[in-house]
Amino acid sequence: MVVTDADALYKRAKSAGAEILIDIKTEDYGGRGFTCRDLEGHIWNFGTYDPWTTA
Repeated sequence: MVVTDADALYKRAKSAGAEILIDIKTEDYGGRGFTCRDLEGHIWNFGTYDPWTTA
């Protein structure tokens, strides 16, 4: 899921009890994101990189 503020969402997910599977990081291509598992067991990927946005 593309988000505007991955750091704020990371803090919110962590404080809500989500299991962080891949810690937040900045990728080589400039996006910043993380992967977590919610309390129902669903895995989510959140990041700021939007491949559909034109430069």
